[in-house]
Amino acid sequence: MSTQTPQRPESPGLRMGRPFGIPVYVSPTWLIVAAFITYTFQPQVADGLPGKGAVVTYLVAFVFAVFLYLSVLLHELAHCVVARYFGLPVRRITLYLLGGVSEIEREPETPTREFLVAFAGPLLSLGLAGIGFVLSEFIPQGTIPHVLVFQLWVSNLIVGVFNLLPGLPLDGGRMLRAGVWKITRNSGTGTIAAAWFGRALAVALVAVPLLSSLVTGQEPPGLWLMLWSVLLASFIWIGASQALRVARVRARLPRVQARALARRAIAVTAEVPLAEAMRRATQAEAGAMVVVDHEGHPIAIVNESAVTATPEQRRPWVTVGSLARSLEPSLVLPADLSGESLLDAMRDAPSGEYLLVERGGDVYGVLVTADVNRVFAGV
Repeated sequence: MSTQTPQRPESPGLRMGRPFGIPVYVSPTWLIVAAFITYTFQPQVADGLPGKGAVVTYLVAFVFAVFLYLSVLLHELAHCVVARYFGLPVRRITLYLLGGVSEIEREPETPTREFLVAFAGPLLSLGLAGIGFVLSEFIPQGTIPHVLVFQLWVSNLIVGVFNLLPGLPLDGGRMLRAGVWKITRNSGTGTIAAAWFGRALAVALVAVPLLSSLVTGQEPPGLWLMLWSVLLASFIWIGASQALRVARVRARLPRVQARALARRAIAVTAEVPLAEAMRRATQAEAGAMVVVDHEGHPIAIVNESAVTATPEQRRPWVTVGSLARSLEPSLVLPADLSGESLLDAMRDAPSGEYLLVERGGDVYGVLVTADVNRVFAGV
């Protein structure tokens, strides 16, 4: 299962290596699922290895858990190798509680590439299942290699088929997104459709086993099966909901234009009292103040939050220079920036205000982060 999540923590777990130059990390949560797999698969291992003691069967079950996660790693590597073939930067792979995630930092440019990147993972899992099935036919039953190979090919078959289900954040959801994108020529429409399919799939994972037992009159699903279903359904629901939010954000990106959101600014020197500077701003109908030196060059931006926090009775005695942030180069942005380019520039240098300048260097105005945030309010 792949996703684009470039803002994950810098240390997601234990670093295991760099296959194909891609950093691979194992989250501590893997220990939880490894213990769960070992415990739940031990009875099946014991059935396949009659005469073996509990220590041996638990050890084989744990080895199976390790091999299963190696299969998941190969699944994620397939995504990443295809993504890098198309020139998409891959940040890392993280193996965690529910499998793995490939952090591909940019979306494919076309629906065809999106489909191929998504399909690579399930295709590899199904290929491993096929190879394992053939090998299991040649390995004597009742042996440890046969038990491991048999369980692995069945597990890879399940992983491959499950990931083909048409709902985000599963690979099948990305493939569905690519198909809708191809038909509508709108990636956002594809994301919304695949995300709602994902939500429906999450509900079905819990509702279908319960409804089936009610209709057929059979025993309700066991505790472990329902726990696993709820866990997977929660993962899918959260991923689908996140995809919907991303789609809504992208739909509003055209409205994020520095020029349109900029506030008119007045120039004041650092020693001017705040009360006087605010009077001038009100008179000029300006929404921001830029501190300039005595030659008129901007050197700082007055922080709006600091102004608001200053009691009115103190404003005649506080200078604007004491409430301003020095203008670092990263806080000076071209007035023509818009969309993702503008958001990227703001993420690279977090601040409450930015100075917008024309190509010739003239001051256009001040961009306030709060104004940009209001564009995405309610998303």
